[in-house]
Amino acid sequence: MTETKVKRKIVNVVPVSSKAKNRFANVMDKLHGCYVEQEHNDKLFLASINKKNFFWIDKENDPNWKIVK
Repeated sequence: MTETKVKRKIVNVVPVSSKAKNRFANVMDKLHGCYVEQEHNDKLFLASINKKNFFWIDKENDPNWKIVK
């Protein structure tokens, strides 16, 4: 049986709020990349690259995070 590898979607985020900045520095090891675990119409559920932080983010105008290219 052969295994098929699925390429995971990755987005980069920048913290906006003080809570997000704290998590970014202390939990996410200042790594901007996050795996997209779930995608809905206006939201994404992300997992930090180091797998220590999991969170929902609005695709636009999120109060805590900004998605960057």
